[in-house]
This record gives sequence, C-alpha cells and structure tokens, in this order.
Amino acid sequence: MEPSASGLATRGDLRSALPFLPVVLRGGALFWPSAAQESLRALALGPDVSRVASGDVLADALTDLRLALSLPALSQRAADGLALFFDDLLSRAQARGWFSEVVPNLARLLLRLPALLEDHYAKAGDATSGLRILASQDAGIVHLSQELVAALLTCALFCLFPTDGRAEASLPSINFDGLFAALIHNTRQSQEQKVRCLIHYFERVTDYSPTGFVSFERKVLPRRAVSDGVITYPDVDAWIKSSAPLCQFRVFSSGFIEDEEQEALEIDFANRYLGGGALSRGCVQEEIRFMINPELIVGMLFMACMEDNEAIEIVGAERFSQYMGYGSSFRFVGDYLDNKPIDSMGRRRTRIVAIDALDCPTRLHYESSGLLREVNKAFCGFFDQSKFQLYAKLFQDSDDKNFSPSISSNEYIGVSTGNWGCGAFGGNPEIKSMIQWIAASQALRPFVNYYTFEDASLERLGEVIQWVLRHEWTVGELWHMLIEYSSQRIRGETLKGFFAWLLPNGGPKNEADYMSE
Repeated sequence: MEPSASGLATRGDLRSALPFLPVVLRGGALFWPSAAQESLRALALGPDVSRVASGDVLADALTDLRLALSLPALSQRAADGLALFFDDLLSRAQARGWFSEVVPNLARLLLRLPALLEDHYAKAGDATSGLRILASQDAGIVHLSQELVAALLTCALFCLFPTDGRAEASLPSINFDGLFAALIHNTRQSQEQKVRCLIHYFERVTDYSPTGFVSFERKVLPRRAVSDGVITYPDVDAWIKSSAPLCQFRVFSSGFIEDEEQEALEIDFANRYLGGGALSRGCVQEEIRFMINPELIVGMLFMACMEDNEAIEIVGAERFSQYMGYGSSFRFVGDYLDNKPIDSMGRRRTRIVAIDALDCPTRLHYESSGLLREVNKAFCGFFDQSKFQLYAKLFQDSDDKNFSPSISSNEYIGVSTGNWGCGAFGGNPEIKSMIQWIAASQALRPFVNYYTFEDASLERLGEVIQWVLRHEWTVGELWHMLIEYSSQRIRGETLKGFFAWLLPNGGPKNEADYMSE
C-alpha cells in the first residue's frame, strides 16, 4: 500500500517529525536532497570509489554529507574522535571490514530511508502510531520496524539529524558526534567500550537485517474525576484509602534486570531526558541498557523530556551485546543472541519502562510531596495505559466494597526493578523499594522481582517483605506507614532507617501498635 501524494503531505504525524528528519517532502514524496543522495551513493559503492577507508576520511565524508543537508561541519573534536576510534582503537582487521562492508551497507540502507518512511506512514493508517514528536502530556505510541530503526540509528551515527529546534522542543540530542567527541582526552575505557557496543550493533544489522518491530509509548498519568470535582493525580489521601493487596515481592542479591527470565516491565532508572548520558559520557544503569539494546536510542529522536506524571515504555528492543562491569569498569564482552519470544505485533517480549527519580532529594525523601511524586511516577510507569476505565476505580473511596480488582491470568506481567534513583541521584533504597512495591501493587502487577545489587542497606528487605505479607497489609496501610515514618524523620523523632523503624530489634512489638498510630 503506497501513500497518496496528497495524503502524505497532509499527515500531522509526518509534519510533526519532518523538521527533525534529514529528508525533505517534495511533491507528496520524501527524498534526500540531491547533493546528499550523491554522497550516499558514493559511500554505497565502497572505498574504491568513495575513498572512505579510515576514520579520518570518514569524518570528512560526514562533514560533506552534513553540508549537503545545510548542517554545520562536524566539530573538530568529533572528527578527532572518529579518527581515534577507527584508526587507533579498532583492530586493523575489524576496521577493514567496517569500511569495506559495513559503511557501504549502511549507506545503502540510508538511500532507502525515504521509501522506508513512506511505507511506515502508509501502514500507520490513521496516524495514531506514526512517527511523530511526542511532546509533554501527549500520551501516545509509535510503532517502528526494526529496519526503519536501523536506518534512523545510521542517521544518528552519521550525525545527519537537524539540531535546530530540538532544545526548544525539550528533545535530547540524538546525533553521535558527542559520543565520539567524548573519546578525546578521556582516560576511562568505558567510553570506548560504549562505542564498541554500538559498532557491533551496526555490524549485526548490516549482516542480517532484523524483521521485527519496536513500539515507543508515552504514558501519562491522567487526572481522576471525583464526585466533588477534579483532582490532579492521586493525592496522599487517595493512596491511604487504597485497599489493593500487596503483590508478591522477590528479593535477589545478585543478577541483573536485563537478564529477567519472567515477562516483566524491566525498569530503566532514567533521566527525565530519555537516554540520559548515553550519547555523551554517562555509563550507569540507563546508559548501559541503551548500549546493549541500541534500538532504545531511537526514542531520543522524538520523545520529549518527561514531566512528573509521565513515563516511557518501549516494547520489542532487541539486545545485541554482552557486557561486564559498571560505570568506569564497563566493558563490551561480545555478541548476544536475543531469544526472547515474539508477540502478535512482531515485537520481542522485552518491555522496558523509563521512569526518572527525584535528583538528589535530601530532605525531600521524607516530605509527603516527594513521596507522592515518586509513587505517582512509578505508578504511571507500571500501570497499563489501555485500562483507563479501571484507573479511576483503583483510587475510589474504600467505602465501595463491591470493587475487587484482580489480575487476568493472561496478563501475568510483573515488574523487574532495583535501586531506582539511588545511585547518582542520591535516593534512599529502603524507601524506594517500598514505593515501587506500593506502585506495582496498585497497578495490579502480580509480582516485583527486586535486584539489590548487594546494597548493604537492603539486607533486611526480605525480612520486611515477609513481615508485611504475613500481616496482610494493603497498599494503603503500607503507604500510611511510610508517611508516618517520614513525618517522624522530619520532626527529628527518629533517626532510624525505615526498616529498623518498622522492625525494631528484629520485629515489631505488636501490629496493633503500628496500625493505631
């Protein structure tokens, strides 16, 4: 099915994305500007024609491409980074294969980008899933083929995306120039290893083109209607009134979220700008996930930064790399074959949810506004946005005893998470573990698999979980205890951590003592 000339020209989704794409719309069809197309054709013919057989010459070729797109020349630092990586850090054999095979294949893929985009918009139908800018508070989904994702990532590698207007639209940087520039005068090998992960991805997709799909969804926690008007998001009292049971909670001192065997929402401890420092110098949880699942990077093209009531869910991103280490010790280890099953939409059953935590909250850890912000953020990420009618009922007054939310047997998708916002963002692991348990339970998730990464402050997490479950607390009751504890911390009435406060001397004196407070 080909899009009509008039139809393509009038699509709102395409008009939204077009200023941020390197192609042009002319006569109802998409094209590369003629000078750029000629440069890509030369690259596609290989180094015998293009003369691109080194990182130094590749940088010059990319500058020519950028100038053909009316973009400024590649920065000297980025050009030096390209030369350093391909001419000094990469082995001669791998560099030879890169320039003789991978670069020409990537150029051929880019020559097909206009046709891939036209096909995408034709299949997107009524523009509800077409590529477009998903701005703040714009709940929606974008479905992309993995082939189109690969072409868009190649544009990022070649630094071909326009940058004008991205900051004003609250969009993160997407071109790879900052990634290569950060190689210069950088003593941490992790930056080189990040690039190795991405280069491996391009080697893989040019050797065997993936045929699946990836979806990117902006999730927005809506206002909930109540009898006396409209309240913006669930408030403290709404959470206290929740009678939802707490879900199963498993604690793992070792293992990684990305290796989760059960189908679950795998939590990305995100920056409010999707991807965080993935394309610069960052190399912690979010950035590592974006390196081993590079298709996630495409979301940075069109997903504006997240507000407090927003999350981003990405389904189907394939994993391509094995790794070891974390931060400065991060290393690319080798190829990874992703054997996750495929769903009815052609996506791998890998669900990655990006939620950003409060940054360095200090006292805000214990204020009700901070707790409320975090639990609503997590709930937004964990809740199935297709169940809007259920949303209002989940926070109705507990006086209605007829409503008993339950989990469908064919929707057994839990949450796989860990110390969200507790590294560079300075969050409290004890409080964040409880907040995520509360949010997952309220979102009707059947389980939480929690990876502590051997954090010493969570040694008693399993004990706390067992005690709470044994006494059959509800979401509202556990939330009440968090609020009470935090209030005491602010007033200086306790200096204990939440676990020690809840379980003094190994266990509470009497459950009634706590619930009567």
